[in-house]
Amino acid sequence: MLIVMLLPNSRTESDGTAVIRVLSHNIRSMRDDTAALARVIRACAPDLVLLQEAPRFFRWRKKLARLAAACDLVVLTGGATAAGPAVLCSLRAAVERTEDVLLPLTPGLHRRGFATAVVRFGGARLGVLSCHLSLDKDERYEQAGMLLDRLAGMGVEHAVAGGDLNERPDGPAFRRISGLLQDGWAIAARGAEHTWTPADPYQRIDAVFATRGIEVLGCGVPIGHPGVTESDLRAASDHLPVLAALRVPATVPATPRAAKPRP
Repeated sequence: MLIVMLLPNSRTESDGTAVIRVLSHNIRSMRDDTAALARVIRACAPDLVLLQEAPRFFRWRKKLARLAAACDLVVLTGGATAAGPAVLCSLRAAVERTEDVLLPLTPGLHRRGFATAVVRFGGARLGVLSCHLSLDKDERYEQAGMLLDRLAGMGVEHAVAGGDLNERPDGPAFRRISGLLQDGWAIAARGAEHTWTPADPYQRIDAVFATRGIEVLGCGVPIGHPGVTESDLRAASDHLPVLAALRVPATVPATPRAAKPRP
């Protein structure tokens, strides 16, 4: 049976409310088929792309910029400066500020971080966070709390967070986050559920979350999304992406359009 994933297109409504698409994807340092990766991202037409395992070493900025350009996006923040997480955005986003956050280092474990930003779409002001949590369960649980604290301290009413949690929804770190934020798949499942592994997906360890007040219009792996092929999804990375459509209420006055001169 063919699954068709239909999500609303991005738009700004008359009151400044914004409908946006957010894509979260662990791209394994772009060690796989980067052309397939770019095709998947471009077909999803996202306003925001929350990346994990973005390039961090030799010429990492150039690699990330090339990916963004191939997807008709720009690099917003992150990469090596956030220990892997990064954020790309469309030119629709008006950027207020960005901040890359390095989390405390546990000896013997990988350094982790958050790529964060505050952006505006129309009259909607939105905090953004991309994360890749630890493989160690105790550290992962602490990082989940740091994620929530970071969002709470961004000074925004609405925020979205996404990433590779390295844990299923029944795990303590995942439940810590979903206890305070909306888990996109659980709220409005669209497309497929499982994100790992692409060859034989059997578990959901990647997610997009939104604060209360944001309406989740649909969320899931974009299998069946127009322009996204299963072969490209398998070739792009060792994780499948998560695509969400969100309606973010207006929190700042929308920029007025210039009046047309009278004849």
